[in-house]
Amino acid sequence: MKGDNDVTDEKRKKIRVFLVDDHPTVRAGVRSYLASRSVAVVGEASDARETLRKVRKLSPDVIILDVNLPLMDGGELALRLRRLVPRCGLIAFSIHSSEEYVGRMARCGARGYVTKDQPLSDLFDAIERVFRGGSSFPRGMHAVLQSSPGQPGGAALTCREVEVLTLLAEGLSNKGVAAKLGIGTRTAETHREHLSHKLNILTVAGLTKYALQHGLTSLK
Repeated sequence: MKGDNDVTDEKRKKIRVFLVDDHPTVRAGVRSYLASRSVAVVGEASDARETLRKVRKLSPDVIILDVNLPLMDGGELALRLRRLVPRCGLIAFSIHSSEEYVGRMARCGARGYVTKDQPLSDLFDAIERVFRGGSSFPRGMHAVLQSSPGQPGGAALTCREVEVLTLLAEGLSNKGVAAKLGIGTRTAETHREHLSHKLNILTVAGLTKYALQHGLTSLK
């Protein structure tokens, strides 16, 4: 049976956070604030490659992820992190507050979304909620979070299907999708068939339009 001291120690256990932002001043400000709230910043990165390399070794509790990153955007990186560290909570951290950005990051696996013009205390609150298994999104976004691209007719897309949909919209063939994701061509074809069935869209042009409408690609 645990004593009072053991329970207190558990409550005081530091949350291990990893920061991803390409602006050093932003990382420094967040790091300093979180340190004052007894949150352990165990690592930082400025781009996707550095993030994937470091996170695998560190296995943080929560990752704070900038939405706009060089080389790979936050949505695609979030999908990769969900596969790499599935138990880790993701919080999107962005200058954007539109429904499109919030919805997309939620579909890509983020369990929280905080804008950079919010007080850092809001980010701290989001970290605590996500660490405890909850979520933290801006008020008024309930409808957006409920209407993900995989929910017409009640059928939800998996993270892998979202990846395939995004790559198809960017012009990759089934073979190209397979190479990009490290899967077999037949597996890629199967994912595309599932997409067509769930969304009732039979053509690549239709899938591309759908991806654009739901913010899954930045193609114009």
